[in-house]
Amino acid sequence: MASDRFDAWVMERYPPVVRMKVFGVGEVVTLRDPEAIRQLFTASPEAVTSGRINGRVLPVLGRGSVMLLDGESHMRMRKLLLPPFHGDAIRGYEGLIGRIAADEVASWPRGSEFPIHPRMQAIALEVILEVVLGVSAGERRRRLRAVLPKVLEANPIAFLLDGRFPWLASGPIGSLRPWVRARREAEALLREEIAAHRANPGAGDILALLLEVRDEDGGRLGDAELVGQLMTLLLAGHETTASSLAWCFERLLRHPAALARLRAELERGEDGYLDAVIKETMRQRPVVEVVWRELAEPYEVGGHRLPAGTIVVPVIRAVAAEAFEAPGEFRPERFTDGAVTPYSHIPFGGGTRRCLGASFATLEMKTVLRTVLERVDLTAPHPAPEPRNRSRRFTTSPGRGARVVAAAR
Repeated sequence: MASDRFDAWVMERYPPVVRMKVFGVGEVVTLRDPEAIRQLFTASPEAVTSGRINGRVLPVLGRGSVMLLDGESHMRMRKLLLPPFHGDAIRGYEGLIGRIAADEVASWPRGSEFPIHPRMQAIALEVILEVVLGVSAGERRRRLRAVLPKVLEANPIAFLLDGRFPWLASGPIGSLRPWVRARREAEALLREEIAAHRANPGAGDILALLLEVRDEDGGRLGDAELVGQLMTLLLAGHETTASSLAWCFERLLRHPAALARLRAELERGEDGYLDAVIKETMRQRPVVEVVWRELAEPYEVGGHRLPAGTIVVPVIRAVAAEAFEAPGEFRPERFTDGAVTPYSHIPFGGGTRRCLGASFATLEMKTVLRTVLERVDLTAPHPAPEPRNRSRRFTTSPGRGARVVAAAR
């Protein structure tokens, strides 16, 4: 594939630590060496931050999002958010996710070609609405389902401008832009849902759990904090999971031996290879290709002493190509047959800022993949791999939507 050859060309031409300029951000230092990334991810929160630079490149995230905080505020928020996303807490949602996926699969056409990526987006959105928010019916659910996709419709330049000049979005000018109006509507709907949960406590969704968590001083999340975290879950979590699932199908349908092994193991009730398929897909086709960090003080990374204020960017796709043998080949066995070099597989980031929703996203992907493969046989109408589509601000998705043909099993 052309993009895989380009990766190899870049690695041959450039060293593992490269200084370069990124449009709208400025000068950054990119990393693809696992040891250099380890140094960065294990640094103290006082030395390496992320909130300010995330706010510049990802302004669509909810104000007060854990991804936009640093220092003590970040650690407090992270501790509050962790319990509802712990492995034991999320396992109870597997049945509901499976039911949502099964309902979606039942509506798919049989025998005709269609892109599966929008179908994965539909599943991921329903999971957010039901599992995270507990909005199972009603006008608010209809409005959220309609408005949330619109929040992501701004082009990359608009996102960068909003990150650099936030007053553009918060002031009267923001009202002229559809995606800003959509974000304001979404935030208002979330405040309504929070109020409804407070009036009727005891639900089993993640929002209900977030309403109950307390910090060491007995403090709870306020409405503004809750809106910020929910917007992060709704937007970042929804799109990344949907795109990863689409890539899983795109990869499996072009590697029939891997698909056959996966089906056989699922029929035996085993999921080790399923986990490996997801990891290998995220290694070869990461939907988020970089991680943003900023040095709060001088710090050594990869043998280079960098000054405070330096923006350091581990490149997820590049480290995956650097650290694995034959990186252009789809081999889920990498994650079942041997040890993986630490910090070479970082689709969820790492360190104290590793994605809090990683376990939930993995559970969702495993459940959806299993449910789909149990109900339909899928084939790829075109044998060539699909190109990467980088038009989205947050994710890299299959260029043709991961087109498939479904047949009843």
